[in-house]
Formats: sequence, structure tokens, C-alpha cells
Amino acid sequence: MYQEGKGAPQDDAEAVKWYRMAAEQGISNAQYILAVMYRKGEGVPQDDMEAAKWFLQAALQEDAKAQFNLAVMYHNGEGVPQDDTEAAKWFLKAAEQGDADAQYNLGLRYFYAEGVAQDINEALKWYRAAAEQGQVDAQNWLGDLYQDGIFVPQDDDQAIKWYTKAAQQGDAKAQSKLHELTGE
Repeated sequence: MYQEGKGAPQDDAEAVKWYRMAAEQGISNAQYILAVMYRKGEGVPQDDMEAAKWFLQAALQEDAKAQFNLAVMYHNGEGVPQDDTEAAKWFLKAAEQGDADAQYNLGLRYFYAEGVAQDINEALKWYRAAAEQGQVDAQNWLGDLYQDGIFVPQDDDQAIKWYTKAAQQGDAKAQSKLHELTGE
């Protein structure tokens, strides 16, 4: 209500007060929103450590968005020590709940051996899961892998399939790759 100005004047500081009360009572959605407000500095001074604290509280309650954001913070060392193993752990938790961005990022961890042992089959599994949900970066990755025959048999039809899906979402890279492959 206060955060969006619906039914009351928009007031981020007042919103923080109410979200904090709910968050302290264990409401995961309030914990997540409070974390986002600290991350962005909305209604409070920007504070990545406080954001990570609240993302963790929500993540422990299986909030996939909080798990994803916490993973990003561990990956980048923002508000928490940089730790690729912790990042991979939280990406996995969110990915298993169907978060497409987490699935794509988990695929990257397996591809580049960041926080996990390199496992190309696991990388492809998570890229495909994300791509099938419409995650553009994953669709481009699969297109690239199939176009170049990296860890999969070279297959222009598969490359075109994935680039087309990304291009239909307005992705310029995929549109360029499609032109390169089809001449259209």
C-alpha cells in the first residue's frame, strides 16, 4: 500500500516499517520485499549486508526469488563474502523450484566449474530447462552450442530452433545469428 501509493500516499520509509514488522514475524514475502528495498535503497539507506540477511531469511523458507538473489550476491561478493560454492547451492535450490534465471545461472556454474565440478551434461540440462521456459540467454547459449558443435553434435536445425525462440522475444543477437544461418 505505502510502497506503491495505493490507498495511501506513496511512502517507502513507511512501507519499510510495515514490511519489517511482517518480516520479523517470519513472513517470507515481506522478508523478500524488505531485502529488495535494502538492495535498492528504497525507503532505507542502500545496504547489501542487510539485504543479504533478509534474502537469507526468505530463502530458508523456500522463496525461489530470494534464493536466486542470495546466489547472485554470493557470486558477486555483495553483502556477503564472495563464495561460488554458496552461490551454486542457492542457484540449485531456486532452479529446482523452476526459476528460469536460476536454471540458466546454474548451467553456467556447471559449464565453467564455478562452485561445482564441471559437468557439461548438467549444464545442458539446466540450460534446456531455462530455455524451455523462455529464458533468452539460455536459448542463445543452446543456439551457440548447437551452431558450433560444442559439447553437442553440430546441428543447424537445433541452433535455428533456439535462436528463433530468442529472436521472437526481440533478442538482437539471436536475430543476427538467424540471419547468419538462414540468410533471411
